[in-house]
Amino acid sequence: MSAYFAMLSVALREAGLFQPCLVLDRDRLDGNIALAKERLDPGLVVRLVDKSLACLPLLAHIGKALGTRRFMTFHPPISEAVLKAFPDADLLYGKPMPVGAARAVLSRADAAWSRVCWLIDTRERLAEYGALAGELGVGLRIAFEIDVGLHRGGFAEPEALSQALKALSAHKGLRCEGIMAYEAHAPHIPGLFGGRARALAQASERAAAFVDCLGAEQGNILNIGGSKTALLHHGGTANEVSMGSAFVLPGDFDTPGLHGFQPAAFIATPILKVVEPMLPGPPAVSRLLKALGRFPRNGCYLYGGKWMADAVFPEGMKANGLLGLSSNQQFMGLPAGTVVRPGDYAFLRPTQSEAVLQQFGAIAVLSQGRIVDRWPVLPTM
Repeated sequence: MSAYFAMLSVALREAGLFQPCLVLDRDRLDGNIALAKERLDPGLVVRLVDKSLACLPLLAHIGKALGTRRFMTFHPPISEAVLKAFPDADLLYGKPMPVGAARAVLSRADAAWSRVCWLIDTRERLAEYGALAGELGVGLRIAFEIDVGLHRGGFAEPEALSQALKALSAHKGLRCEGIMAYEAHAPHIPGLFGGRARALAQASERAAAFVDCLGAEQGNILNIGGSKTALLHHGGTANEVSMGSAFVLPGDFDTPGLHGFQPAAFIATPILKVVEPMLPGPPAVSRLLKALGRFPRNGCYLYGGKWMADAVFPEGMKANGLLGLSSNQQFMGLPAGTVVRPGDYAFLRPTQSEAVLQQFGAIAVLSQGRIVDRWPVLPTM
């Protein structure tokens, strides 16, 4: 790993990047895309999660490689940018929007929003969207959120969905496109309760029971899965899976379902100071805590900090609870014998990609050991 981060450091210096930035390794990204294509069930299409890949060139790069223009969206400003960038894009909301948020964008009478499918999680929201369609005189595409074990909302039983579908006939402006299921709980079910495989099988079985409630023209979108589980679905009733974070593999996505994928996104930041750490107050306190192993003997201060990320280089670098976190100058403890200088780079691996990718301005794109491009990011949530 040291050689890899030494290479990144050289690339950043040559590119003149001397402030915190997000580095995207395009070669690793392409390797992850290739693995996804290899493992994806042939009966499934990928719907790209825009909040987790909030960068239009990044979405375009992955979409072209996978041959998809389906997106799962979560935030109207991002939705609007995706609609403009991809004239053939089909968007499905991954969470129910307040009806007021839908009204705000639909009131502009922009035809692009006809390519958006809104998510309905309750009978009450169905009625709200039905009233909105009537108020604006527009037709709206909708999909129903179903609960297949995560218990985060949505229709909990097939019978409840059947009743909602019956009520749908009273709302002439709404057209059902299908369902959306999410089973993010499955990889975390312990063996005592059946483990991952059983949880996934149960989620698929539940989804199939909901699918049986749909009419012949109501199953265009049969969505299930997320990055941790999408490539584990085979032979079910779904016709698409959602993926986003998997392609850059932040730390929270080190799961068996993504075995072989490589981290492709890192936060790089210059080291401002290298210090012999001391706590405020009497020096004897610091000496005692060091002797007890409660406070590091070596340390440094970073340019910025307090990110949703874990330190990965220099090896053994980590935050210290006694000095806490700082978004201005983050103190990091270093193992004894670590040799670093001010101006060297430290690297952290994001724990998630959503929001983090957007914190640093344009993404620095690495390929073949060089920064070859800068990709602008989308608005934050």
